[in-house]
Amino acid sequence: MNRFLFYATTFVVVFMSLLPFAWFLNTSLKTPIEVTAIPPVLLPSGTLHSYRSAITEYNLLHFVRNSVIVAGLTTFFTILISVFAGYALARLRLRYKGLIMGSLLLVSMFPQISIAGPVWRILHALGWLNTYQGLVLPYVTLTLPLGVWILAVFFTELPDELEDAARIDGCSHVQTLFRIMIPLAAPGVFTAAILVFIYAWNEFFFALLIMTQQKFQTLPVGIALFQGQYTLPWGEIAAASTVATVPLVLLVFLFQKRIVRGLSAGAVK
Repeated sequence: MNRFLFYATTFVVVFMSLLPFAWFLNTSLKTPIEVTAIPPVLLPSGTLHSYRSAITEYNLLHFVRNSVIVAGLTTFFTILISVFAGYALARLRLRYKGLIMGSLLLVSMFPQISIAGPVWRILHALGWLNTYQGLVLPYVTLTLPLGVWILAVFFTELPDELEDAARIDGCSHVQTLFRIMIPLAAPGVFTAAILVFIYAWNEFFFALLIMTQQKFQTLPVGIALFQGQYTLPWGEIAAASTVATVPLVLLVFLFQKRIVRGLSAGAVK
């Protein structure tokens, strides 16, 4: 009975999670007439009209390119800083280490709307509105606590004997980090990189606030601003949403074991 309840609950949760994705995937394969048909057409004709229209009329690939650039740069700089910060907090004797970790956790709890004004004023003063660096900088700031926490936990779990052996061989802290610690903490680095990339790929609020020119808008903002002549182009929106979602689904599906291992590090001694 318990096993039946477990499988039944799992099926319901998975079904409810996949239903929105299945719905807009289904919509993206319909013709414009099928999209607006009443009663709704459940089985699409399988046309790629919405995808072609999203690419040619709504410049979908341009938004995809911007999202790849912003998410890629955010991931690179966040992981680069998090590796050094996580290693320092986990392995070095630092004063106020607990205060630093608590401050990182506190910063990550700030709602975006509470810091939107200061962020906008700073970027405006720097002349970084409608620039890639103007969006990457807030993203790095917002994702650093996550990256530092994950990597600090991983570095803490590594045996001290490895570091002692490296010092006996004449390695400095930097050499020990790159030659010993990072290869062993690869699951944590990989997990943090994927989570940071997903956040930067999906983030909407700051992208809408900072990128007001279509030239620099990312995929979530571009999709939200799709406009038709008389009504919203639901087929094109569904097609663009599918393009935005499929890469993330494949990424998580292919590397789910590493993600689970990274997120569960330190949970069991």
